Amino acid sequence: LPYVPHVPPMALQGKVTATTFVLERPRCVFDGHADASDTVWLAVAFANASATFRNPRSRADVPPYKQLPTARSYMTLETAAAAYSCSALNSPVLRVGGDTACRDQGRQDPCNGPLPSPGPYRVKFLLMGCRGPKAETRWSEPILLRRAVSPGTINPAPTRRGSDVVVIASILASLGAVLATAVLGALG
Repeated sequence: LPYVPHVPPMALQGKVTATTFVLERPRCVFDGHADASDTVWLAVAFANASATFRNPRSRADVPPYKQLPTARSYMTLETAAAAYSCSALNSPVLRVGGDTACRDQGRQDPCNGPLPSPGPYRVKFLLMGCRGPKAETRWSEPILLRRAVSPGTINPAPTRRGSDVVVIASILASLGAVLATAVLGALG
């Protein structure tokens, strides 16, 4: 399918973090291709591994989140295809990497766990029926996560103000005092 997944262009709080990113939910993309029993998956891969990603033949072959460090890809966000239809009234965005419970040892896949490094990552949506893949979107452009700042690089000392800032603040304070005196004089 010609659709290319992407991070929404509008300003959103937490659109890209150190372990997650937000995707625009594709609407009307799978209409005409999906049956009622079909599901849509999100394939997530390191950008340099997306070319070698192979669509699974069945749900049993879906690459799990816990193998991301070694397999370089996984699939997540299994959703009924109807949730992506033109008439669906769902959230306009999807958060990739937002399930911190995936770190628990007993958690079963498919899991939408925190992404382990800044990436970059590429994603695509895959429509799967009971006999395997039916349709897929194109891969996204590379998505690079934010990097956390090392606490050692933060300077705890306050920055010194330049002399022009001090002069401007002094002038404004003096003008405020003159204005207050004039107002009191006019009232008295």
